[in-house]
Amino acid sequence: MPTKLAKQKIAQTFGKASSSYDNSARLQRYSGQALLSFLPLDSDYSIADLGCGTGFFTNIMSRKYQKVIGLDISSQMLSFAKENRNSSIDWIEGDIHALPFEDNSLDVVFSNLAIQWCNPLTDVLKEIKRVLKPGGTLVFTSLLDGTLFELKNSWQQVDNDQHVIDFKTFDEIKNDAIDSGLMIADLKQSSVVLEYHSVRHLAGELKGLGANHVSGKTKKGLAGKTSWQKMTAAYEQFKGEQGSYPATYQLLSAVLIKE
Repeated sequence: MPTKLAKQKIAQTFGKASSSYDNSARLQRYSGQALLSFLPLDSDYSIADLGCGTGFFTNIMSRKYQKVIGLDISSQMLSFAKENRNSSIDWIEGDIHALPFEDNSLDVVFSNLAIQWCNPLTDVLKEIKRVLKPGGTLVFTSLLDGTLFELKNSWQQVDNDQHVIDFKTFDEIKNDAIDSGLMIADLKQSSVVLEYHSVRHLAGELKGLGANHVSGKTKKGLAGKTSWQKMTAAYEQFKGEQGSYPATYQLLSAVLIKE
């Protein structure tokens, strides 16, 4: 499990991005919209959005479901959500590793691109299983190994430092789901390619999402000018015919059931 300090750093990183997040969240919008289609139809259900961020999808779900909760580790994200989203939503500052909910209390748990920050994942899935009612559903998206391979490859031509986050493989998450005791109803991987005006545009969007925190990085602060220039020169190999710079995201979507 991440240390308290590591969790604080993650919360601070995402908190700083609270005002810019919605303008940078192209991938989150795509994955979240797809995730909504997996939700049950019964409007009487209680649903919790784990890692709700600015509450964009929490707000959408509040229009349909009777009881909606938004949980996030970042107080700044929650402050933004409270000011900009439906007042009927219950906002809770909390940790996915230790959910502040009673056993068998929720019908649905929704989590869009937040699970990838959790480790060990099996423990988190078991914790979600605890709070789900029998027959309850967990729907989530996560990022997989191969995400931002263009950026990773370009940095590898500069130095051996950790510049890009390493994500789990599809099989690793599948095994974590099995070990948690939840039943796999649907589990699939897809590639999403987003285009950027420049490598700096890509870096700016990652920072705007708060997704620029790399725990294994040894050199703190921004990369030096020379290293940055070498990396961007290496990224030219991926430049498209129209002059844009692609970044590939390996997206996992999952539907798990508590039997």
